[in-house]
Amino acid sequence: MRLLGKLWDSLVYLVLLVGGVSMLVPFFWMISTSLKAPGAVFDLPVEVWPKELHWENYQRVLTSVPFGRWYLNSLVVALGLTFLNLTSGAMAGYAFARFRFRGQGALFLLFLATLMIPVHVLIIPLFILMRNLGWVDTYYALILPGLFDAFAIFLMRQHFLHLPRELEEAAIMDGATPWQVYWKVALPLAAPALATLGTFTFLAGWNSFLWPLIVTNSLEMRPLTVGLAVFQGQFSTEWTVLMAGLTLGTIPPILVFLLAQRYFIQGLTLGSLKG
Repeated sequence: MRLLGKLWDSLVYLVLLVGGVSMLVPFFWMISTSLKAPGAVFDLPVEVWPKELHWENYQRVLTSVPFGRWYLNSLVVALGLTFLNLTSGAMAGYAFARFRFRGQGALFLLFLATLMIPVHVLIIPLFILMRNLGWVDTYYALILPGLFDAFAIFLMRQHFLHLPRELEEAAIMDGATPWQVYWKVALPLAAPALATLGTFTFLAGWNSFLWPLIVTNSLEMRPLTVGLAVFQGQFSTEWTVLMAGLTLGTIPPILVFLLAQRYFIQGLTLGSLKG
C-alpha cells in the first residue's frame, strides 16, 4: 500500500509538472518571438531561441506608437474598476449578508440573474447611453459601466456570511456604530475575498478589448489591448514588435497576482472547509 501511495504521488506530481510546463510554454514563446528578427518568425526549422537577440523590437514598440499612454490608460481603467468593484461589492455584499429588509431575497436573486445576461446584449444600449451622456472616448465610458458587478456582490456576501457574528456583536456592545463594525471589524477580516475579487477584476479590466474598442475613437485614449492592434494589418502582422508589447503588458498582472497570492489562495478555498 505504501508503494502504491508513493507511485500515486509521483504520478500526481508528474501531471502537475507537465501542466505547469505547458502553461509556461506560451510565455516562453512570446518572449522568444519578441527577441527574433522580423523575418525569423516563419523560418524553418523553427528557432526555439534566437541566436542573436534583437532588443530593437522593444525600442520600436516604445517609440513608434504612444505605448506609454496606452499603458497608463490600461492602468487607470484596471485600477479604477478594481477600486470601484471592491467598494461597491463589499458594501452591497455586507448589506445582503447582515441586514434584513423587505425584498432582500428577491433583490439578491435579481442581481444573480444578471450573470445570465450575455455582455454582448448590453453593448448597444450602453454605447447609446455613453453617447447621450457625452462620455464616448473618455475614462468615464471605460470605467463606470463596470461599477456594479453581480459576481463581486455574490462573492463578498458569501464571505461575510462565514464571519462569526460574535465579533460584530462584541464591537456593538463596545459602542461601535454599524459603519464602524463594517469598517473596523468585517472589512479587515475580508482580506482574502477582497484580494481574490481584486485580482479577478484587475485582470478583467487589464485584458478588456471589445468595449474599449467600441467607446474609444482617438489613439491617445486606447488601452494597451486595443492599441497594440495597430501592429496587425489586413495582409501582414509585425509579430516581433507585437510580442514585445505583449511581453511588457504581462508585467502588471503578474505583479498583482504575486502581491495578492497568499490572500488569493485563501479566497479561492473560502467555504470549502468547515471548522
